[in-house]
Formats: sequence, C-alpha cells, structure tokens
Amino acid sequence: MPDRMTAAFDPIAAPHDPSNTPVLLQPQGYVLAFDFGERRIGVAIGEHLLGMAHPLMTIDTEANDERFRIIGELIAEWQPQRLVVGLPFHMDGEEHALTQLSRKFARRLTGRFGLPVSLIDERLTSAEASHTLKQAGISGRKQKVMLDQVAAQHILQSYFDSLPNETQ
Repeated sequence: MPDRMTAAFDPIAAPHDPSNTPVLLQPQGYVLAFDFGERRIGVAIGEHLLGMAHPLMTIDTEANDERFRIIGELIAEWQPQRLVVGLPFHMDGEEHALTQLSRKFARRLTGRFGLPVSLIDERLTSAEASHTLKQAGISGRKQKVMLDQVAAQHILQSYFDSLPNETQ
C-alpha cells in the first residue's frame, strides 16, 4: 500500500552513490479512530510516528447531522491523514446488524471528508476497554462516559500494531 510506506530510490543514479540508498519512510500524521455505536461514538487519536493511541472523546448523540458536524470539527482541528473505524463481528467471525452500520458509517466518512478509512476488527475491544478502566480504578456507571473512547483507543492501537515496524 503506497500510503503506508514509500521507498525513496532513484534507479538511474550511480549504484555507488550513497544518496541512492533506499530509505523507507514511515507513515506520518495523525489518525482518528471511531468505535461506532447507534447511540454513541467513541473517538481516539494517535500519531503514526509514535504508534500510540489515546482516548479523545465520546460523541453522545443519535442525530447523524450532529455526529458528522462534531467529526468535521475534529478533522479540522487534528487534520488526520487517515481514519479508522472498528468493525464489530460475532465471536465466530459472523457479521451482524452493527457490522453493516459500521461499514455504512465508514463509507459516509470517506464521502464527506475525502480521507482514507481503514476498517479494523473490533471484537473484544469493549471488554478490553472495561478491563483497562477497572485497572485505572474506574468501574460501574463511571465507566459509561469513557468506555466508548477507550474502546476506540484499543481499535486504533490494533491498527498501529498491524503496521510494519521497520525498526526491528
């Protein structure tokens, strides 16, 4: 995929020229990730260079116009190079109604904002997010406001972890 890694190499330059050494460039820029739900959308932010995801916010509205207005503001503020959407599946890998809604959400993001969108399997991210919050001493009802954005953080971290690591 050309946007994930680009080789800077001039095949015409002299083979002994040190400036002709291929250089692999890591992707750069911010990435916004979304844990889509019919009621709430969790949002996380991360930067390609660091490969670390952080919870950002939860969009708590069912109104699509309001959701996309808020997402548009986030895109204007962070200027991400890519968007990531969690794709829910049943544990056996079968799709369900929310899978199709998440795909539709991803298509709408592409259509409205013209940014590339990656879909990431999000099985167990809500359970992982709940566990992360419990470890931080946040449990029960206090988790509700943070759960979706921490799930988005896990989705984004999965995306970063799936990218090739050229430093190893």
